[in-house]
Amino acid sequence: MKYQVLVLDLDGTLTNSSKQITPPTKQALIDIQENGKRVVLASGRPTQGVLPLAKELKMDHFGNYILSFNGGKIIDCRTGNVIYNKTIPNGIVTPLFEIVKQYDADIIAYTDKNLISGIKPNQYTQLESRINNMPILQTDHFTKDVDFPNNKFLISGEPDVIALIQKETTHHFRGLLNIYCSEPFFLEIMPQNIDKAYSLLKLLSSIGLDADEMICCGDGYNDITMIETAGLGVAMQNAQPLVREKADYITKSNDEDGVLHVIQQFLLD
Repeated sequence: MKYQVLVLDLDGTLTNSSKQITPPTKQALIDIQENGKRVVLASGRPTQGVLPLAKELKMDHFGNYILSFNGGKIIDCRTGNVIYNKTIPNGIVTPLFEIVKQYDADIIAYTDKNLISGIKPNQYTQLESRINNMPILQTDHFTKDVDFPNNKFLISGEPDVIALIQKETTHHFRGLLNIYCSEPFFLEIMPQNIDKAYSLLKLLSSIGLDADEMICCGDGYNDITMIETAGLGVAMQNAQPLVREKADYITKSNDEDGVLHVIQQFLLD
């Protein structure tokens, strides 16, 4: 099987602990695109947080794809056209906010340029801001200010608190939302049935390829579905234990150019 598509999570996978792509990995990704391979950046980040890395990899030149918001949106890097867009149903924001405000946690929405903090920014809200290079706007009127379509909400807090919120929200919104952790301190609130695998299958169908031709690399819980769906599912050495269990192959860590190792092993003709 000749793999045609390489799908990469960003944080903990493509980028190292300094949130950077190393020069050897960057060059290898540019080289495989020049040879006709497809590269997809698949992240829980908002689109604005993915675009700088896509440009660094010249994906706008080669016409490859960004899958942001854990699959809620797919864009063509060359044209900027939105290929797929799924937003959270109307009427969710108020009951969700009412649940979260009972806990020592924050709730985040995204505009094109900013994070909107609905309660009080904590260290994990600030981490999300730094990762995406998007400033935080705090509001005392979250449910009124967030009156636009949302691909996802993010709840940030200490892992033990996040576990409690996950349990309550999963029960309350069963059948309406997908709710899962990307990190122990980040709870992703997504439209029903949306995850990286679901959206990748839509993308593959639109470009005439199938899952057997796809390699997916990741490290977090939100990468499990795409790792299970891919022709070759790859976990980073630094991945969560459950992610490693689900993978077909375990590569080196994100601080040891694990993505470069995958390219050398499976994508060089």
